[in-house]
Amino acid sequence: MRIVFMGTPDFAVLSLQKLIDSKHEICAVFTQPDKPKGRGYVLTPPPVKELALKHGLPVHQPASLKTEEAYSLISTYKPDMIIVVAYGKILPESLLQLPAYGCVNVHGSLLPKYRGAAPIQWAVINGEPESGVTTMRMAKGLDTGDILLMERTPIAENETAGELFDRLALMGADLLLKTVAGLEAGCITPVPQTGDSCYAAQLSKEDSEIDWFRPAREIHNQIRGLNPWPIASTKWHGKKLKVYRSVLLHSSSMVKPGTAVDDNGLVVACGDHQALKLLEVQFEGGKRMQATDFLRGHPFENKIQLGE
Repeated sequence: MRIVFMGTPDFAVLSLQKLIDSKHEICAVFTQPDKPKGRGYVLTPPPVKELALKHGLPVHQPASLKTEEAYSLISTYKPDMIIVVAYGKILPESLLQLPAYGCVNVHGSLLPKYRGAAPIQWAVINGEPESGVTTMRMAKGLDTGDILLMERTPIAENETAGELFDRLALMGADLLLKTVAGLEAGCITPVPQTGDSCYAAQLSKEDSEIDWFRPAREIHNQIRGLNPWPIASTKWHGKKLKVYRSVLLHSSSMVKPGTAVDDNGLVVACGDHQALKLLEVQFEGGKRMQATDFLRGHPFENKIQLGE
């Protein structure tokens, strides 16, 4: 099978590696343009590009796929299949109709729920008990194509979006190989998506602020869903305190939401009279550390009000 692979971030790397290690021919890799990163704004290649170059694969980084030049370029590779994994660009209809076996996408959710850019993070933020990966035949709409294969996995109570991301990346890579083999053998019947759908919008730093008047479980889900980016945060004496990890405490608290006490750790009251224990934090200008270590350097007596 001649394959043109399209992908950009870490989530796509394992899928590309599995294809490289398979019997299939990766004739070209398309990925997003290099972007400046870090304090020095150093132009940095996407993870997929780094892997492709390591294996000597042709790499293309067009600004758009909606041009005649892009279509002509992809056509020259005569792909049997185009595989898309977290590429970050919409494929025009002309490309969707180009390969004989169609365009296949690996998506990090149980479609039709959580279509869009951040399905893994929103599944965690919304407290879903399970997630998974879906392979689908791509269509004109956003993540609306017919389902090919699907695999489910439970989400642990304290699992972060980053941890789930790593698990789903591996699951997606394995499911992709099964999908390609099944399509080649003609033993997969595409199934239209049915049921309720929702859009998983890209996250922003505006999603970070913790509202301590919300229920403890919702805040806990926000903290783990925003890890590793953009990281939930609150105020400590007017300065930003990032919160990376927490655990639910099954005990009641009748004090004002946001009230923190040093109870062998940083314990904070929430809006439903339940408490949340912060495990890992980072104070403005400081290093990421365990909350117990943070408290040694920032001791306080009785109580302190977070979020102000």
